[in-house]
Amino acid sequence: MNAPLEHTEIVAAGDDGIAPGELLMDVRNVSLRFGGVKAITDISFNVKKGEIRAIIGPNGAGKTSMLNVINGFYTPQEGSITFRGVERRAMKPHHAVRQGIARTFQNVALFKGMSTLDNIMAGRSVKMHRGLGWQMLWHGPALQEEIAHREKVEEIIDFLEIQHIRRTPVGKLPYGLQKRVELGRALAMEPSLLLLDEPMAGMNLEEKEDMSRFILDVNGQRGTTICLIEHDMGVVMDLSDRVVVLDYGKKIADGVPDDVKSDQQVIDAYLGVAH
Repeated sequence: MNAPLEHTEIVAAGDDGIAPGELLMDVRNVSLRFGGVKAITDISFNVKKGEIRAIIGPNGAGKTSMLNVINGFYTPQEGSITFRGVERRAMKPHHAVRQGIARTFQNVALFKGMSTLDNIMAGRSVKMHRGLGWQMLWHGPALQEEIAHREKVEEIIDFLEIQHIRRTPVGKLPYGLQKRVELGRALAMEPSLLLLDEPMAGMNLEEKEDMSRFILDVNGQRGTTICLIEHDMGVVMDLSDRVVVLDYGKKIADGVPDDVKSDQQVIDAYLGVAH
């Protein structure tokens, strides 16, 4: 039986010594059940540093459950995940963040009454080291730290081209911009691995094109490894280096986009062929 989280080393995010193309994360034989319902069955795949890795499949395939296992929201009954050289089974979400895993959600999860700037600033909280007393005083070291973090946030705002909404409460923003702000908050954590759960769900064509461009820039310019779930097959095939396909909680294909899209099992799953 794998050691519980308390007995597992927690490695802080940062320079991990892993070269581009080497394994950043290795998922091995993961199974997840809710009572008698099997959400994931014996899933194995890996993510290489610097790549865009897609997880696709029909509704109910187990994709979001897989992300929830990776970032510690669910604990699988079997299997393990090795991330940045450390193997573990149990993980709390805040420990996942400390290790360098950030994510966005299917449904936008922002502080609707707060501005774009403050929402992205919330993502910097994991990088702040001054105690509550210093932060309440907002003086000396705490002030210097605040200024340094705000500079990082302003750089993300410029990167995502959302300067014009930096002071706008996010609840007043159109859906596509809210998704961009959520991406900004995740980037503020400076993750080694960025999990994107349907980043283009509900977007129109123009919004999808913008988000696709930002995902490519996050990967190419910032060097962030990305693992994403997306239903738009055109987007997946254009963005991804490799694709793993789930159906009814099982892996049915894994490889480069051209191989996956021509796989008969994948075609059958998306056409709804009876099992």
